[in-house]
Amino acid sequence: MSETLCYEAHGNLYLNITNRCTAECEFCIKRYADGVYGYNLLLDREPSVDEIIGVLKESDLSQYGEIVFAGLGEPLTRLDDVIRITEWLKEDGEEVRIDTIGHVKLYHGDRHVARELREAGVDAVSLSLNAHNREIYNQICHPEKPDAYASMLEFARDLVKVGIRTQLTVVSLPIIDIERCREIAREIGARFRIRGYGRRPPSHKRR
Repeated sequence: MSETLCYEAHGNLYLNITNRCTAECEFCIKRYADGVYGYNLLLDREPSVDEIIGVLKESDLSQYGEIVFAGLGEPLTRLDDVIRITEWLKEDGEEVRIDTIGHVKLYHGDRHVARELREAGVDAVSLSLNAHNREIYNQICHPEKPDAYASMLEFARDLVKVGIRTQLTVVSLPIIDIERCREIAREIGARFRIRGYGRRPPSHKRR
């Protein structure tokens, strides 16, 4: 494949395995760019697990702090593939993180996803909290399913319970109550981080 499956940033190696997502966030980079850090992350098709592992085999993974599932899409739309790739990475003791919007329980309600990720060897998850309540979340993230916010919070709690290092993040938009988001992260037992926004933000006001 000619597309960018892996890209380097912040001392880590990022895996771009899908462009699909379960939301249409108004601040998503896909709205104004084809990628990040000079990499074009648009995929003509999703790479197979074997293709991804093949690319990883060509890299010296020991030079990276983390191997991160991220890219232009939601990696957990490919849950089973993420698990398989993680298991392969852990054979060499790599540190594995997933950047996710956190809707996976809505699509795999019959599975304990957090436990499966922990058993596969996932070390950390950065989860996009994005808002301090359901109303604002649905307004700016436009999830496929209206109950996505509650499900995302439940997933965050699951991750903390199984011992995966969990971080909740938000974009610094005027509509978002940052301090309330910080409190939510603290209540769940997760770390908290404010993400930067490189373009002019949506012109919403806080409610």
